[in-house]
Amino acid sequence: MSGHNKWSTIKHKKGAADAKRGKLFSKLIKEITVAARMGGGDPNANPRLRTALNGARTSNMPKDTVERAIKRGTGELEGVDYEEISYEGYGPAGVAVMVEAMTDNRNRTVAEVRHIFSKYNGNMGESGCVAWMFDSKGLITLPKADLSEEQLMEHALEAGAEDIADAGEQFEVYCDAGSVEDIADTLRNAGLEVESAQRAMIPQNTVKVEGRDAETLLKLLNALEDNEDVQNVWANFDIDDELLESLSS
Repeated sequence: MSGHNKWSTIKHKKGAADAKRGKLFSKLIKEITVAARMGGGDPNANPRLRTALNGARTSNMPKDTVERAIKRGTGELEGVDYEEISYEGYGPAGVAVMVEAMTDNRNRTVAEVRHIFSKYNGNMGESGCVAWMFDSKGLITLPKADLSEEQLMEHALEAGAEDIADAGEQFEVYCDAGSVEDIADTLRNAGLEVESAQRAMIPQNTVKVEGRDAETLLKLLNALEDNEDVQNVWANFDIDDELLESLSS
């Protein structure tokens, strides 16, 4: 899964650029609003909200923006009523793709996502067509910096993590989805820098993709992620690191 993990690093860099354009803030505001609506405005009693707030803090979102998003979710302020919806399909070379969206207009979003799939030689399928190929896990990322794999392994496994992986400039820690924020807090308390903690759809197996298919697949995934209604995109591809880096530059 080296190629897939490498994409995580590339997406992280892209996320930094998106933050400058406000695109990342838009996604975080939606997540905070929905999390507060579903579980209340107290992060200590709402793990999903706590995860969203940590993401906002890492991305340097202004405190008043965060507070307004929470209040919209709890109903203290008027706001847009977002609906969570998932789409599934196939990209070039038969790569399975899962898309998680939040939208205030289901018809608009499904039309746009379907168009993106078609434009880049993919097909949007029925609900459940590829979900069985993924496992819902907690995913925590940490910058390597001066952190050794052995040091991280010791802290992560003691905290209850299942595995760690080398993702180029980052380490990735995998755990039970319901424990992601508790384990992230344990790592922070141990003095480790946590870049992100979230629920992720991890592929059980990957599909090797090369050449033009690889180029078209990355265009598909990037176009999906750039859509204003899309929160997350997951796919079960494997592209050689060198090719992935060249295509992403």
